[in-house]
Amino acid sequence: MGYRVAVVGATGAVGREMIKTLVERKFPITEIYALASARSVGQEISFGDKRVLKVQNLETFDFSKADIGLFSPGASISAIHAPRAAAAGCLVIDNTSQFRMDHDVPLVVPEVNAHALRKIPRGIVANPNCSTIQMLVALKPLHDRFNIKRVVVATYQSVSGAGKEGMDELYNQTKASFVNDPGTQEIFTKPIAFNCIPHIDKFMEDGSTKEEWKMVVETKKILDPDIALVATCVRVPVFIGHSEAVNVEFHNPVTLAAAREVLREAPGVTVIDRREDGGYITPIECAGEDATFISRLRIDPTVPHGLTFWCVSDNLRKGAALNAVQIAETMIEMGLMAKQAA
Repeated sequence: MGYRVAVVGATGAVGREMIKTLVERKFPITEIYALASARSVGQEISFGDKRVLKVQNLETFDFSKADIGLFSPGASISAIHAPRAAAAGCLVIDNTSQFRMDHDVPLVVPEVNAHALRKIPRGIVANPNCSTIQMLVALKPLHDRFNIKRVVVATYQSVSGAGKEGMDELYNQTKASFVNDPGTQEIFTKPIAFNCIPHIDKFMEDGSTKEEWKMVVETKKILDPDIALVATCVRVPVFIGHSEAVNVEFHNPVTLAAAREVLREAPGVTVIDRREDGGYITPIECAGEDATFISRLRIDPTVPHGLTFWCVSDNLRKGAALNAVQIAETMIEMGLMAKQAA
């Protein structure tokens, strides 16, 4: 059986990655629509090697023609068109932040909480924040085995998390630096080339940024409300691939051998952890890969039952496009698409 799929925000970095992911994973498609704003109508996007999609107008698209809508157009656009699509019988898998904390919208990482897909009262499933997704893919099996008490995480997030404009700003500033030109600064609050910026999204009253808040509340919603978590999120001059230094305190005793065994067997996780030069994964190596990579595993002796590790993943794939496609695949595997259509 095949499905009719609409990709909303098809001209953006995540939208293009969604289309690429559908092709690579041979998702069962009978028809596909590339949707974007009026200014992008008529643009052409490759769908595999032999087909080109012409972008259609999101504003006027009839979502009754689609079974699944993969959305990544920005939160304010999803707020308007995701409910419209769901009302037309199209299952919406939304990559924006618009619906993530709504109590009646499941927030899903398939390796972590696929069971949440059994109830989709509004016809909308939310894709979590990119930095949350990769962390939870690693934490889920550890939580099942050792029971997490507290997490302290520092993220090193690539500029592609800010979209094509963020990538362009890093490229232009880097190029400008070699000709002694200050370059332009529009997307980030300070120069991003050769710099690190401890500021992603808006500041909140307690001094946290919204990106840091997302990691806290999304972890509680997806994995366990009793987990204490604090995050520091940093934008770094990397094009693709988020990295995280994760410190975990468990309720139960943990050994390095047991933690490594658990992670090696976990779905979506690849452990590359050799204690030698280059025996770890960096962002440049994870680009284009589906896995969440774990390196630098070691016991944290500063707390009872502590573990620390380095976590790297392609934020455009597992952090966005791949996770959304996996949600659709999981619903098909669980026999839930027929229920959704009914």
